[in-house]
Amino acid sequence: MLDEIPLSKPCIDDHDIDMVVGVLKSGRLSLGPMQERFERAVGNVTGRRHAVACSSGTAGLHLVLTAMGIGPGDEVVTPTFSFVASANSICMAGAKPVFVDIETKSLNADPEKIEAAITNKTKAILAVECFGNPTHMDTYRRIAEKHEIKLIEDACEGLGGKLRGVPIGSFGHAAVFGFYPNKQITTGEGGMIVTDDDHLAERCMSLRNQGRASKADAKTSAGGGALGSGWMAFERLGFNYRMNELSAALGVSQISKLHRLIEQRQELADLYTERLMGHTDLIIPNAPEGVDMSWFVFVVRLGATYTRTERDRIIEGMHRHDVGAAPYFPCIHLQKHYREHFGYREGDFPVAESVSQRTIAIPFYPGMTGRDLDFVASSLGLMISRENLSKRD
Repeated sequence: MLDEIPLSKPCIDDHDIDMVVGVLKSGRLSLGPMQERFERAVGNVTGRRHAVACSSGTAGLHLVLTAMGIGPGDEVVTPTFSFVASANSICMAGAKPVFVDIETKSLNADPEKIEAAITNKTKAILAVECFGNPTHMDTYRRIAEKHEIKLIEDACEGLGGKLRGVPIGSFGHAAVFGFYPNKQITTGEGGMIVTDDDHLAERCMSLRNQGRASKADAKTSAGGGALGSGWMAFERLGFNYRMNELSAALGVSQISKLHRLIEQRQELADLYTERLMGHTDLIIPNAPEGVDMSWFVFVVRLGATYTRTERDRIIEGMHRHDVGAAPYFPCIHLQKHYREHFGYREGDFPVAESVSQRTIAIPFYPGMTGRDLDFVASSLGLMISRENLSKRD
């Protein structure tokens, strides 16, 4: 049974549906014009020369790392406070994720910690715009340039945001967006790589499609021989990370209303701030000066005196009131795989661990009514009050 007020919900209208139905009627379900249209649209939003559609944000990160030649023996610096896909993609490429702690305002990686973590094995910084906040992205870029390593922007949570007028997705040598149903726009499942590097873009296009030859090479190979036709010419080991035409058509429709969707999310964030700012036990997220947030989720934090157990009881209480709520994010270094394979343990990254045990994501999606917000805010306040009463007993 779904929560009466779910944590997230995609914003799908009749135009979205018509676009997908049109593709179904066309009979062209993969490698067609919708993918190219969606790529151009995302490229325009970010100001990047190339956009490469793929099956997920995770796939996009894996493609970029692989296309950059990052693999066994290499290290990639990345924050531990993130969705696990950012670190998983590094492991998938065969490299080692080197985690760093975060700073408390933006919840992004602490630039000083990044600088300290760089060694002669470091090939890239994989920086995350946590919850759609691009704070420090320009600093990460300067650090990467100083050490002559790549900056990869995990922009999966931030399409449409800006830092001092510069779009999210334009800071890294490459950036990757994700379009899961809880994102600013959705394709169901899907991702997009953006870059100005011609060679990197071409390599990612080949890798996403089983390592097939580029269009130019395919024409050269079309003469036959052992390769047969250009379609059957494979120049490298690749993956099946293509985006299908149905997803791309949904993306084309969704991105046409990106500005409106971001405005609606900003309005919701403002309303939540207004309703919750009186709770002294809560830390409310906000956008610092120079940041145009692209709100992905709305995550509040309990005060420093609260434990993980107390936070979890508050979330459980909200669920009993049919209100969606969840912890965002558990630290990656404490997940089973990273403990066992890399030896990380509690206490390694104290800021991220402290933040992680006190976060609560609350319902956040266009279409929420004022009544919905009031009910969520009341439920959260009630559960906090009950927890505080139980502490006194």
